Amino acid sequence: MKATLTHKLHDAIEVSYQDQMLFKYVYESRNPAVESPRPYFHPLRTLAGNEVSLFRPYDHLWHIGLTMCIANLSGENFWGGPTYTREKQGYTQLDNNGRMQHTDWQEVSCDEEVRCIEHLKWITYAGETWLHEERRIVVSEIKPEAGYWNLDLRFRLTNVTQQPLSFGSATTEGRPDAGYGSLFWRGPRSFLHGKILGADGLEGPESMGKRAPWLAFSGKHDGNQARSTILFVDQPENPRYPNKWFVRNDPYACISYSFMYNEYYILQPNEDLALTYHVMLGNGEWSRSELEEYVAAHQRSK
Repeated sequence: MKATLTHKLHDAIEVSYQDQMLFKYVYESRNPAVESPRPYFHPLRTLAGNEVSLFRPYDHLWHIGLTMCIANLSGENFWGGPTYTREKQGYTQLDNNGRMQHTDWQEVSCDEEVRCIEHLKWITYAGETWLHEERRIVVSEIKPEAGYWNLDLRFRLTNVTQQPLSFGSATTEGRPDAGYGSLFWRGPRSFLHGKILGADGLEGPESMGKRAPWLAFSGKHDGNQARSTILFVDQPENPRYPNKWFVRNDPYACISYSFMYNEYYILQPNEDLALTYHVMLGNGEWSRSELEEYVAAHQRSK
């Protein structure tokens, strides 16, 4: 595969292909506490070198490339910024911004594939550890002849408290079409009004809140007018498969796998929640038939 991996201790892992950075994964965030600091992928780039992520935009400073985040976890905010609450009927800045803290690497390797296994803790504003996490990051395919590379992510969350934990969103708190959470991507500003395609004929902003096993976003880049496609594939072993999607192309580009879109997910003490997601980053604008062919080859069967 000829990828190279650079590990900057207490900071980040960078993966490159033929001297072109594919991603930087910052595992020790230095973002302010009010932004719920947590690990994130930024920049994310295609094999053509085009950047398909955005970091701390002025409209939502807590949008940080590609990241795992939960807007409402039993009242705690692991998303960043203010919290939408039913009581306030709006967003309020509360003393509830938690953080995801890296503890150690179990594995960091770059042989036939890039493979990293990380351990983290989800810590509340008050300093209590609610979740232990094992996170797997794998780059198994880099295909320059086909113009894509892919990223496989697995999150195993263990409830280490003595009470059930409730995974929710702004929509479970009463705000329509705001079911964001879990793995979340913020696209570059030039992707405004970009093309959204999903399984079973889904297309455009109407994909918001719909169930589908995959969703893709294509946009155009400033500077060179090139196009790129990013594809998100849910997996059959995930809870509530296929999940509902939070997606927008106006006022900005974003996609979120949302297993808690409008319904709380309860994790009992000592139980695990396992989430497996597949992401493909492709050169150019991929057609529906090309996306369907790719998904058929890369989605595991139940």
